[in-house]
Amino acid sequence: MNALLKWIGGSTFVAFVLIGTAVFAGNSLEAQDNDMSAWLAADDVLAEAPEDIDLTLDEQFTPEETRFISQEVVQDVPAFDEENPFVIKRILPIEGPIKYGEWHWDDEGVPDGPLVVTVDLQARVISVFRNGYEIGAAAALLGTEEHPTPVGIFPILTKERHNISEKYNNAPMPWTLRLTWDGVAIHGGSTVELGYASHGCIGVPDEFVSRLYDIAQVGDTVIITDGVTATIGTPLAS
Repeated sequence: MNALLKWIGGSTFVAFVLIGTAVFAGNSLEAQDNDMSAWLAADDVLAEAPEDIDLTLDEQFTPEETRFISQEVVQDVPAFDEENPFVIKRILPIEGPIKYGEWHWDDEGVPDGPLVVTVDLQARVISVFRNGYEIGAAAALLGTEEHPTPVGIFPILTKERHNISEKYNNAPMPWTLRLTWDGVAIHGGSTVELGYASHGCIGVPDEFVSRLYDIAQVGDTVIITDGVTATIGTPLAS
């Protein structure tokens, strides 16, 4: 039996599980200038195609859009405890890398159980797991070198439906899930686009964070990593 690989936090074509973070600046986000943004923004950057695929640029690509070509990567699924609510049992079948502004949610038929949110700084994806089943994934805005998003395991400290940032010009931060007392949170109200960043928070689309807010509870776990991968059978923090 095979399974797609993931970053701890969200799904990509080579499905990667991400472990969670929030966008601090809300609408008052600063442009980030880093190698990853420059690479993603380049119009002429294309993933290397497998040798056995015959591509015609005029047919396969347009100047306005960057296309990615990839091959599925699979690995054997390890034995795992199906009753353990902190073991990954399902990864959402998302095709292609998650793009800024993109989000996915599917909790149909997923049993009740503990909620764990994961964010990975390298993959820039937030994932939501319930009872070990990934039910949501989205691209996330994260901090910069000057205002980094912290790595670690955090409990949700408060839920604040109509929060604003007094520190950053009263920027709206709806559906705030506070992770630290010095201002790091998961929240909406952000422009989730390439070229923007947060002051350390995890910014996600309103449609996604509103669903997360509805089911999250104070004390639920948020795990933020920097380049950690996992697959079905990998344990989440308990």
